[in-house]
Amino acid sequence: MELVSQILRWDMAVLRESPWYQEIELTGALREAQALIHRQLMRRIGEVAPDLQAQVQALSLAQLEALGEALLDFSEPADLVNWLQGN
Repeated sequence: MELVSQILRWDMAVLRESPWYQEIELTGALREAQALIHRQLMRRIGEVAPDLQAQVQALSLAQLEALGEALLDFSEPADLVNWLQGN
């Protein structure tokens, strides 16, 4: 049984190194970040216009993380517009 366990650990290590697995992980992280930012924006500034939502959805993971920090200071939709224009 120990050999099977070692083989499975090795298989997972190899799998995690593959480019397509990393792409899947990145896609999942991106979707989670997009959903979180959407909820935070709705709570902070209310309904977000569809064109702004599309711009937010197009951001990279790093940009979404930066937006997540910046939106703590937002008080109105114009703050989001300004942030998107500057980033």
